[in-house]
Amino acid sequence: MKTIVKKIVVAIALIIMPSMVLAQSPFEKFADQDDVTSVVVNKKMFEMMSKVKMDASDKQTQVYINLLKKLDNLKVYTTTSAKPASEMKSSVTAYLKANPLEELMRVNDNGKNVKIYVKSGATSSQIKELLMYIEGGSGKGNETVLMSLTGNFDLDEISALTEKMKLPGGETLKKASQK
Repeated sequence: MKTIVKKIVVAIALIIMPSMVLAQSPFEKFADQDDVTSVVVNKKMFEMMSKVKMDASDKQTQVYINLLKKLDNLKVYTTTSAKPASEMKSSVTAYLKANPLEELMRVNDNGKNVKIYVKSGATSSQIKELLMYIEGGSGKGNETVLMSLTGNFDLDEISALTEKMKLPGGETLKKASQK
């Protein structure tokens, strides 16, 4: 009897394990690296932020509060070091192969390559996932940025988030939402 129970437990564990592994973001590994600055905001924090008392008459603040209610996760990783930057590029490439996202925009500005990808929601303006990758180029001080945002939001709402949270690449996202 014990061996049957043991086999059932092992079978259940084998079934559940892949989904647990897949649930973790492929970008999580950057959170613990010394040369990488990371910001990770989860749904619970967005819910708490949306309840903070703010000036309700300010339209931009209202857009910001409404957006916070629609977000699930925000992950931003930045580095100026070559090795983590190279790993970020490889991770983005592998992620895009496994999770085909639509390229929304590509900009090359003074050696910085900015790429924005999205996974659309129910309508063409609804976004389930936004992935932005800014390749810093060569030379000291060039920052590589990887940003992943999930939820169910409109692209034009993103500029309010990037402004309020002062996220890197916010100006590029603002331009993308205007197009």
